[in-house]
Amino acid sequence: MNTQTLSRGHCLAFQICKGSSLRPRQAAYLGSVQRLGSANAEIATPRGSTCFSRRHLTTTRAETGNGASQAPSGLAIDLRGKKAFIAGVADDQGFGWAIAKQLAEAGAEISLGVWVPALSIFETSLRRGKFDANRKLENGGMLEFANIYPMDAVYDTPEDVPEDVANNKRYAAASGKGFTVVEVAQQVERDCGKIDIMVHSLANGPEVTKPLLETSRRGYLAALSASSYSYVSMLQRFGPLMNPGGAAISLTYIASERIIPGYGGGMSSAKAALESDTRVLAYEAGRKFQIRVNTISAGPLGSRAAKAIGFIEDMIRYSYENAPIQKELQAKEVGNAAAFLLSPLASAITGSLVYVDNGLNNMGLATDSQALLQPEKASSK
Repeated sequence: MNTQTLSRGHCLAFQICKGSSLRPRQAAYLGSVQRLGSANAEIATPRGSTCFSRRHLTTTRAETGNGASQAPSGLAIDLRGKKAFIAGVADDQGFGWAIAKQLAEAGAEISLGVWVPALSIFETSLRRGKFDANRKLENGGMLEFANIYPMDAVYDTPEDVPEDVANNKRYAAASGKGFTVVEVAQQVERDCGKIDIMVHSLANGPEVTKPLLETSRRGYLAALSASSYSYVSMLQRFGPLMNPGGAAISLTYIASERIIPGYGGGMSSAKAALESDTRVLAYEAGRKFQIRVNTISAGPLGSRAAKAIGFIEDMIRYSYENAPIQKELQAKEVGNAAAFLLSPLASAITGSLVYVDNGLNNMGLATDSQALLQPEKASSK
Protein backbone atom coordinates (compact mmCIF):
# COMPACT_ATOMS: atom_id res chain seq x y z
CA MET A 1 0.00 0.00 0.00
CA ASN A 2 1.57 3.30 -1.13
CA THR A 3 -0.36 5.54 1.18
CA GLN A 4 0.17 8.84 2.85
CA THR A 5 -1.86 8.55 6.02
CA LEU A 6 -3.98 11.24 7.58
CA SER A 7 -4.85 11.30 11.24
CA ARG A 8 -8.54 11.31 12.17
CA GLY A 9 -8.03 14.48 14.20
CA HIS A 10 -6.81 16.45 11.15
CA CYS A 11 -9.82 15.36 9.10
CA LEU A 12 -12.15 16.35 11.92
CA ALA A 13 -10.33 19.65 12.19
CA PHE A 14 -10.95 20.35 8.50
CA GLN A 15 -14.63 19.46 8.80
CA ILE A 16 -15.02 21.74 11.81
CA CYS A 17 -13.16 24.56 10.05
CA LYS A 18 -15.26 24.11 6.95
CA GLY A 19 -18.57 24.64 8.72
CA SER A 20 -17.72 27.01 11.54
CA SER A 21 -15.96 30.20 12.41
CA LEU A 22 -13.31 28.47 14.50
CA ARG A 23 -9.68 29.11 13.65
CA PRO A 24 -7.76 26.03 12.45
CA ARG A 25 -5.78 25.66 15.69
CA GLN A 26 -8.99 25.68 17.76
CA ALA A 27 -10.58 23.22 15.39
CA ALA A 28 -7.54 20.93 15.53
CA TYR A 29 -7.84 20.87 19.31
CA LEU A 30 -11.52 19.91 19.14
CA GLY A 31 -10.65 17.28 16.57
CA SER A 32 -8.01 15.77 18.83
CA VAL A 33 -10.57 15.54 21.65
CA GLN A 34 -13.08 13.81 19.40
CA ARG A 35 -10.54 11.20 18.26
CA LEU A 36 -9.66 9.94 21.75
CA GLY A 37 -12.05 7.03 21.46
CA SER A 38 -10.30 5.81 18.34
CA ALA A 39 -6.94 5.38 20.09
CA ASN A 40 -5.23 7.81 17.69
CA ALA A 41 -5.91 5.44 14.81
CA GLU A 42 -4.83 6.61 11.38
CA ILE A 43 -7.15 6.32 8.41
CA ALA A 44 -6.68 6.60 4.67
CA THR A 45 -9.01 9.00 2.89
CA PRO A 46 -10.48 8.17 -0.53
CA ARG A 47 -8.32 8.63 -3.61
CA GLY A 48 -7.57 12.26 -4.24
CA SER A 49 -9.35 13.65 -1.18
CA THR A 50 -7.60 16.52 0.53
CA CYS A 51 -7.71 17.86 4.08
CA PHE A 52 -6.47 21.35 4.90
CA SER A 53 -5.40 23.28 7.94
CA ARG A 54 -3.33 26.42 8.19
CA ARG A 55 -0.21 24.38 8.99
CA HIS A 56 -0.89 21.04 7.36
CA LEU A 57 -1.72 19.81 3.87
CA THR A 58 -1.90 16.10 3.07
CA THR A 59 -3.21 14.19 0.08
CA THR A 60 -3.94 10.53 0.66
CA ARG A 61 -4.09 7.79 -1.93
CA ALA A 62 -5.10 4.28 -0.98
CA GLU A 63 -4.24 1.32 -3.13
CA THR A 64 -5.39 -2.24 -2.76
CA GLY A 65 -4.15 -5.47 -4.22
CA ASN A 66 -1.18 -7.77 -3.67
CA GLY A 67 0.81 -5.02 -2.01
CA ALA A 68 -1.85 -4.17 0.56
CA SER A 69 -0.94 -5.02 4.11
CA GLN A 70 -3.37 -6.80 6.37
CA ALA A 71 -4.26 -5.50 9.81
CA PRO A 72 -2.65 -7.65 12.51
CA SER A 73 -5.00 -9.98 14.35
CA GLY A 74 -3.40 -9.14 17.70
CA LEU A 75 -0.32 -7.75 19.42
CA ALA A 76 2.26 -10.51 19.62
CA ILE A 77 5.90 -10.75 20.64
CA ASP A 78 7.80 -11.75 17.53
CA LEU A 79 11.43 -12.74 18.02
CA ARG A 80 11.82 -14.85 14.90
CA GLY A 81 15.36 -14.46 13.55
CA LYS A 82 16.65 -13.20 16.91
CA LYS A 83 19.48 -14.95 18.79
CA ALA A 84 19.59 -15.08 22.57
CA PHE A 85 22.35 -16.04 25.00
CA ILE A 86 21.20 -16.95 28.51
CA ALA A 87 23.67 -17.42 31.36
CA GLY A 88 22.58 -19.27 34.48
CA VAL A 89 20.29 -22.15 33.47
CA ALA A 90 21.03 -25.27 35.52
CA ASP A 91 17.69 -27.14 35.45
CA ASP A 92 14.13 -26.79 34.17
CA GLN A 93 12.66 -25.20 37.28
CA GLY A 94 14.17 -21.74 37.63
CA PHE A 95 13.61 -18.35 36.08
CA GLY A 96 16.43 -18.83 33.56
CA TRP A 97 14.67 -21.84 32.02
CA ALA A 98 11.34 -20.02 32.00
CA ILE A 99 12.86 -17.06 30.18
CA ALA A 100 14.52 -19.37 27.65
CA LYS A 101 11.23 -21.14 27.02
CA GLN A 102 9.20 -17.97 26.53
CA LEU A 103 11.84 -16.52 24.19
CA ALA A 104 11.66 -19.75 22.21
CA GLU A 105 7.86 -19.50 22.15
CA ALA A 106 8.35 -16.11 20.48
CA GLY A 107 10.68 -17.65 17.89
CA ALA A 108 14.16 -16.83 19.22
CA GLU A 109 17.18 -19.12 18.87
CA ILE A 110 18.53 -20.00 22.32
CA SER A 111 22.11 -20.64 23.46
CA LEU A 112 22.98 -21.33 27.09
CA GLY A 113 25.86 -20.75 29.44
CA VAL A 114 25.63 -23.38 32.20
CA TRP A 115 27.59 -23.19 35.46
CA VAL A 116 30.48 -25.64 35.17
CA PRO A 117 29.68 -27.75 38.28
CA ALA A 118 26.09 -28.23 37.02
CA LEU A 119 26.90 -28.80 33.33
CA SER A 120 27.26 -32.59 33.34
CA ILE A 121 24.03 -33.16 35.26
CA PHE A 122 22.18 -30.67 33.05
CA GLU A 123 23.32 -32.23 29.79
CA THR A 124 22.64 -35.75 31.05
CA SER A 125 19.13 -34.82 32.19
CA LEU A 126 18.46 -33.10 28.88
CA ARG A 127 19.72 -36.07 26.89
CA ARG A 128 17.71 -38.61 28.89
CA GLY A 129 14.49 -36.66 28.49
CA LYS A 130 14.06 -35.64 32.11
CA PHE A 131 13.22 -32.10 31.00
CA ASP A 132 10.90 -33.12 28.17
CA ALA A 133 7.68 -32.28 30.00
CA ASN A 134 8.89 -28.69 30.42
CA ARG A 135 10.34 -28.48 26.91
CA LYS A 136 6.97 -28.66 25.17
CA LEU A 137 6.06 -25.47 23.32
CA GLU A 138 2.56 -24.25 22.56
CA ASN A 139 3.05 -24.85 18.81
CA GLY A 140 3.67 -28.53 19.45
CA GLY A 141 7.44 -28.30 19.14
CA MET A 142 10.11 -28.72 21.77
CA LEU A 143 12.46 -26.20 23.34
CA GLU A 144 15.81 -26.69 21.63
CA PHE A 145 19.20 -25.18 22.42
CA ALA A 146 21.45 -24.16 19.56
CA ASN A 147 24.53 -24.26 21.80
CA ILE A 148 25.34 -25.14 25.40
CA TYR A 149 28.57 -23.75 26.83
CA PRO A 150 30.32 -24.37 30.15
CA MET A 151 30.52 -21.04 31.98
CA ASP A 152 31.60 -19.54 35.27
CA ALA A 153 31.06 -15.78 35.19
CA VAL A 154 33.18 -15.28 38.31
CA TYR A 155 36.21 -15.51 36.03
CA ASP A 156 36.69 -12.93 33.28
CA THR A 157 39.75 -14.45 31.60
CA PRO A 158 41.74 -17.71 31.86
CA GLU A 159 44.39 -15.86 33.86
CA ASP A 160 41.81 -15.20 36.60
CA VAL A 161 41.20 -18.90 37.30
CA PRO A 162 42.99 -20.08 40.48
CA GLU A 163 45.11 -23.21 40.20
CA ASP A 164 42.90 -25.26 42.53
CA VAL A 165 39.85 -24.45 40.40
CA ALA A 166 41.68 -25.16 37.14
CA ASN A 167 42.71 -28.57 38.50
CA ASN A 168 39.21 -29.47 39.63
CA LYS A 169 38.03 -32.37 37.45
CA ARG A 170 34.85 -30.62 36.29
CA TYR A 171 36.67 -27.41 35.41
CA ALA A 172 39.54 -29.31 33.86
CA ALA A 173 37.07 -31.14 31.61
CA ALA A 174 35.59 -27.80 30.51
CA SER A 175 38.92 -26.05 30.02
CA GLY A 176 39.23 -27.36 26.47
CA LYS A 177 36.32 -25.20 25.36
CA GLY A 178 36.93 -22.43 27.87
CA PHE A 179 34.49 -21.32 30.56
CA THR A 180 35.51 -17.77 31.44
CA VAL A 181 33.40 -14.82 30.28
CA VAL A 182 35.78 -13.77 27.54
CA GLU A 183 36.17 -17.33 26.24
CA VAL A 184 32.42 -17.95 26.15
CA ALA A 185 31.87 -14.64 24.32
CA GLN A 186 34.46 -15.71 21.74
CA GLN A 187 32.71 -19.05 21.26
CA VAL A 188 29.31 -17.37 20.88
CA GLU A 189 30.73 -15.01 18.28
CA ARG A 190 32.24 -17.93 16.38
CA ASP A 191 29.09 -20.05 16.50
CA CYS A 192 26.36 -17.43 16.30
CA GLY A 193 27.93 -14.27 14.91
CA LYS A 194 25.86 -11.39 16.25
CA ILE A 195 23.24 -11.86 18.97
CA ASP A 196 20.23 -9.76 19.93
CA ILE A 197 19.49 -10.80 23.50
CA MET A 198 21.59 -11.38 26.62
CA VAL A 199 20.12 -12.74 29.85
CA HIS A 200 21.96 -12.72 33.18
CA SER A 201 20.31 -15.26 35.50
CA LEU A 202 23.24 -15.65 37.88
CA ALA A 203 23.57 -15.33 41.63
CA ASN A 204 25.70 -16.99 44.28
CA GLY A 205 26.59 -16.13 47.83
CA PRO A 206 28.72 -18.71 49.65
CA GLU A 207 27.68 -17.25 53.02
CA VAL A 208 24.04 -16.44 52.16
CA THR A 209 22.75 -18.11 55.33
CA LYS A 210 24.92 -15.92 57.58
CA PRO A 211 23.68 -12.60 58.98
CA LEU A 212 25.51 -9.62 57.53
CA LEU A 213 27.21 -8.99 60.87
CA GLU A 214 28.77 -12.45 60.64
CA THR A 215 29.70 -12.30 56.95
CA SER A 216 33.38 -12.35 56.09
CA ARG A 217 34.98 -9.95 53.65
CA ARG A 218 35.70 -12.86 51.35
CA GLY A 219 32.10 -14.06 51.43
CA TYR A 220 30.72 -10.56 50.91
CA LEU A 221 32.94 -9.85 47.91
CA ALA A 222 32.24 -13.28 46.46
CA ALA A 223 28.51 -12.51 46.51
CA LEU A 224 29.07 -9.23 44.66
CA SER A 225 31.44 -10.84 42.18
CA ALA A 226 29.08 -13.65 41.18
CA SER A 227 25.77 -11.82 41.47
CA SER A 228 26.40 -8.29 40.24
CA TYR A 229 29.84 -7.66 38.74
CA SER A 230 29.26 -10.64 36.44
CA TYR A 231 26.56 -8.56 34.69
CA VAL A 232 29.11 -5.79 34.09
CA SER A 233 31.66 -8.29 32.82
CA MET A 234 29.20 -9.95 30.47
CA LEU A 235 28.10 -6.66 28.95
CA GLN A 236 31.74 -5.70 28.44
CA ARG A 237 32.35 -8.84 26.37
CA PHE A 238 28.92 -9.53 24.85
CA GLY A 239 27.98 -5.91 24.15
CA PRO A 240 30.20 -5.74 21.03
CA LEU A 241 28.47 -8.91 19.73
CA MET A 242 24.97 -7.48 20.04
CA ASN A 243 23.03 -5.97 17.19
CA PRO A 244 21.88 -2.37 17.67
CA GLY A 245 18.41 -2.44 19.15
CA GLY A 246 19.22 -5.53 21.20
CA ALA A 247 18.53 -5.89 24.91
CA ALA A 248 19.99 -7.35 28.09
CA ILE A 249 18.21 -8.29 31.28
CA SER A 250 19.09 -9.55 34.75
CA LEU A 251 17.18 -10.84 37.77
CA THR A 252 17.15 -9.14 41.15
CA TYR A 253 15.23 -9.47 44.42
CA ILE A 254 13.42 -7.12 46.77
CA ALA A 255 16.05 -7.73 49.49
CA SER A 256 18.00 -5.03 47.64
CA GLU A 257 15.70 -2.40 49.16
CA ARG A 258 13.82 -4.11 51.99
CA ILE A 259 15.09 -6.05 54.99
CA ILE A 260 14.70 -9.79 54.45
CA PRO A 261 16.12 -11.49 57.57
CA GLY A 262 17.97 -14.64 56.56
CA TYR A 263 18.96 -13.38 53.11
CA GLY A 264 22.50 -12.63 54.17
CA GLY A 265 26.11 -13.09 53.24
CA GLY A 266 26.15 -9.84 51.29
CA MET A 267 23.46 -10.99 48.85
CA SER A 268 21.17 -8.06 49.65
CA SER A 269 24.08 -5.72 48.90
CA ALA A 270 24.84 -7.61 45.69
CA LYS A 271 21.26 -7.17 44.48
CA ALA A 272 21.35 -3.47 45.35
CA ALA A 273 24.58 -3.13 43.35
CA LEU A 274 23.00 -5.01 40.44
CA GLU A 275 20.08 -2.57 40.33
CA SER A 276 22.34 0.47 40.55
CA ASP A 277 24.60 -0.93 37.84
CA THR A 278 21.58 -1.54 35.62
CA ARG A 279 20.89 2.19 35.48
CA VAL A 280 24.50 3.13 34.73
CA LEU A 281 24.88 0.31 32.20
CA ALA A 282 21.68 1.39 30.47
CA TYR A 283 23.35 4.73 29.76
CA GLU A 284 26.82 3.45 28.91
CA ALA A 285 25.79 0.39 26.86
CA GLY A 286 22.99 2.38 25.28
CA ARG A 287 25.42 4.99 24.00
CA LYS A 288 28.21 2.56 23.12
CA PHE A 289 26.31 -0.43 21.71
CA GLN A 290 22.78 0.96 21.12
CA ILE A 291 21.23 -1.71 23.34
CA ARG A 292 18.81 -1.60 26.26
CA VAL A 293 19.57 -2.81 29.80
CA ASN A 294 16.89 -3.68 32.37
CA THR A 295 16.34 -5.87 35.42
CA ILE A 296 13.38 -7.81 36.82
CA SER A 297 12.70 -8.02 40.54
CA ALA A 298 11.00 -11.39 40.78
CA GLY A 299 8.95 -12.68 43.69
CA PRO A 300 9.81 -15.89 45.58
CA LEU A 301 9.90 -19.15 43.63
CA GLY A 302 10.66 -22.60 45.00
CA SER A 303 13.51 -23.31 42.60
CA ARG A 304 16.49 -25.48 43.47
CA ALA A 305 18.73 -22.42 43.82
CA ALA A 306 16.26 -20.60 46.07
CA LYS A 307 15.94 -23.61 48.36
CA ALA A 308 19.60 -23.18 49.29
CA ILE A 309 18.57 -20.13 51.33
CA GLY A 310 16.60 -22.38 53.65
CA PHE A 311 13.32 -20.51 54.08
CA ILE A 312 11.93 -20.11 50.55
CA GLU A 313 8.68 -21.91 51.43
CA ASP A 314 8.10 -19.35 54.19
CA MET A 315 8.63 -16.52 51.71
CA ILE A 316 6.22 -18.07 49.20
CA ARG A 317 3.58 -18.40 51.93
CA TYR A 318 4.23 -14.84 53.15
CA SER A 319 3.89 -13.49 49.62
CA TYR A 320 0.63 -15.36 49.10
CA GLU A 321 -0.88 -13.99 52.30
CA ASN A 322 0.24 -10.37 51.83
CA ALA A 323 0.56 -9.54 48.12
CA PRO A 324 -2.25 -7.60 46.40
CA ILE A 325 -2.74 -10.52 43.98
CA GLN A 326 -3.20 -13.57 46.19
CA LYS A 327 -1.63 -16.41 44.23
CA GLU A 328 1.72 -18.15 43.93
CA LEU A 329 4.11 -16.68 41.40
CA GLN A 330 4.74 -18.86 38.36
CA ALA A 331 8.14 -18.90 36.64
CA LYS A 332 6.34 -18.48 33.31
CA GLU A 333 5.08 -15.07 34.44
CA VAL A 334 8.66 -13.87 34.85
CA GLY A 335 9.48 -15.43 31.49
CA ASN A 336 6.64 -13.51 29.86
CA ALA A 337 7.77 -10.21 31.37
CA ALA A 338 11.34 -10.87 30.24
CA ALA A 339 10.20 -11.73 26.70
CA PHE A 340 8.40 -8.40 26.52
CA LEU A 341 11.34 -6.40 27.86
CA LEU A 342 13.70 -8.15 25.44
CA SER A 343 11.44 -7.57 22.45
CA PRO A 344 11.01 -4.55 20.16
CA LEU A 345 7.71 -3.86 21.95
CA ALA A 346 9.82 -2.45 24.81
CA SER A 347 12.08 -0.41 22.54
CA ALA A 348 11.77 2.72 24.72
CA ILE A 349 12.30 0.97 28.07
CA THR A 350 15.82 0.90 29.49
CA GLY A 351 17.44 1.36 32.88
CA SER A 352 14.25 0.08 34.49
CA LEU A 353 13.56 -2.13 37.48
CA VAL A 354 10.38 -4.09 36.73
CA TYR A 355 8.63 -5.89 39.57
CA VAL A 356 7.06 -9.26 38.79
CA ASP A 357 5.94 -10.31 42.28
CA ASN A 358 2.13 -10.10 42.39
CA GLY A 359 2.57 -6.56 43.75
CA LEU A 360 4.23 -7.55 47.02
CA ASN A 361 6.78 -4.74 46.67
CA ASN A 362 4.02 -2.18 47.24
CA MET A 363 3.04 -3.44 50.67
CA GLY A 364 4.12 -1.55 53.77
CA LEU A 365 2.20 -3.72 56.21
CA ALA A 366 1.97 -7.49 56.61
CA THR A 367 -1.77 -8.06 56.69
CA ASP A 368 -1.35 -11.45 58.38
CA SER A 369 0.73 -10.06 61.24
CA GLN A 370 -0.39 -11.13 64.72
CA ALA A 371 0.28 -7.57 65.84
CA LEU A 372 -2.87 -6.56 63.94
CA LEU A 373 -5.06 -8.94 65.94
CA GLN A 374 -7.02 -7.94 69.01
CA PRO A 375 -5.16 -9.01 72.19
CA GLU A 376 -7.64 -11.78 73.00
CA LYS A 377 -7.42 -13.16 69.45
CA ALA A 378 -3.62 -12.97 69.40
CA SER A 379 -3.36 -14.84 72.70
CA SER A 380 -5.49 -17.65 71.30
CA LYS A 381 -3.11 -18.24 68.41
